[in-house]
Amino acid sequence: MHTDVVLLAALLGVLGASCAHKPTRGQKLEPQRHIRSKRELSLAEGFYDRIGSTVVKRSPDVTKVWGRKSEQLLRIDDHDFTMRPGFGGPAVPVGVDVQVESLDAISEVDMDFTMTLYLRHYWKDERLSFKSNTNQSMTFDGRLVKKIWVPDMFFVHSKKSFTHDTTKDNVMLRVYPDGKVLYSLRVTVTAMCSMDLSRFPLDTQTCSLEIESYAYTDDDLMLYWKEGNRSLNTDERISLSQFLIQEFHTTTKLAFYSSTGWYNRLYINFTLRRHIFFFLLQTYFPATLMVMLSWVSFWIDRRAVPARVPLGITTVLTMSTIITGVNASMPRVSYIKAVDIYLWVSFVFVFLSVIEYAAVNYLSTLQERKERKLREKLPCTCGMAHPGLMSASYSEVDVNTTGNYGMPEENGVRRERILAELVMENDQVTGHVGSRAYSDVWIDTHAIDKYSRVIFPGSYILFNIIYWTIYS
Repeated sequence: MHTDVVLLAALLGVLGASCAHKPTRGQKLEPQRHIRSKRELSLAEGFYDRIGSTVVKRSPDVTKVWGRKSEQLLRIDDHDFTMRPGFGGPAVPVGVDVQVESLDAISEVDMDFTMTLYLRHYWKDERLSFKSNTNQSMTFDGRLVKKIWVPDMFFVHSKKSFTHDTTKDNVMLRVYPDGKVLYSLRVTVTAMCSMDLSRFPLDTQTCSLEIESYAYTDDDLMLYWKEGNRSLNTDERISLSQFLIQEFHTTTKLAFYSSTGWYNRLYINFTLRRHIFFFLLQTYFPATLMVMLSWVSFWIDRRAVPARVPLGITTVLTMSTIITGVNASMPRVSYIKAVDIYLWVSFVFVFLSVIEYAAVNYLSTLQERKERKLREKLPCTCGMAHPGLMSASYSEVDVNTTGNYGMPEENGVRRERILAELVMENDQVTGHVGSRAYSDVWIDTHAIDKYSRVIFPGSYILFNIIYWTIYS
């Protein structure tokens, strides 16, 4: 009976409130807004929830209270997470393992490399321990990471780095009931790699990615590889266009800073061997062919100036272009690289082939001048008693051009003799003065070309044998 009276009073109160908001006559109509006090709302809710003294229980919205319950379970608000675990005690051991996803780029010009990896940290923080009947861990994203203590790792000698954030921050936090924590993130880092290019492109480079705590010395935080060398895993599909990845391994050292102290530093070392086939096609083979092309001039007649001079100039300019192209893609180091030795020696061989023709042409010109002077000193042969004894190869063309008699080849060498032989038979009557003066004047105008055909290829082959023996 008492319950019915209370319900009736509640209904009358609601009807009275609605009637009080009716507009009077002539008053402007506005949209009706129901404003209720907290007491009225509670009465109304109680009215709809209670049907004849039976209470209807609604299930709670778990999604709205999950974050609050997890933080209460981990007791985050009960601790100061700005301090490391076990502050004032021994150093916190933090294990690290790395999964290398990709080795993206190696730059000789900038002396750096770019790597994408999964970096995982393992430590124990008893402040995060919780009770669990199933002994199952709880996994969170990057939002909880900002509320607890995590190791402050950074990459030594890094130029730039970032954590991936597609579609959300690639950060994972897993907490176990006993307080053990797994913290994982996906990072891309560009770090410095000091390269020695003295054997380029036949070189092998070793680069390192160094991980260290920024604030905590070895008295507060002890970094170590969780499972030694097995802590570093790589994707089998990792490959580079110019390098062959020979080895990945880990090391641990101590780094000292004069102002702050000693720090544990972890190293990810990897060894790269450069592929040589690309440079054989683009550099070594073209340079070798240019040197061989310069040797063709040794088999061209010395009088063919329009043929030999352009050939020498073309090979010199081509070698200059090859050297410029190689150096354009390399850093400006102050030492000589292996490719520089090969290209500059090849350039010297090409240049010497041009100088060789200049020497042949100059010596031939000097000899022709001497022969011209000898012809001017010869006595007149108009009254020769035995004109038929003259060489059959004599012609007016020879006299007007070279002034020489073509002689047969001896041991593969074409020899030429001056006009003094014309008067040999006449000297038998007048004396042997002319014979002694002119019979020993011989000239081999092709001797330099003949020797160059053997010396140049032989020297270049010897150079290649020594070069590839040293740098292979």
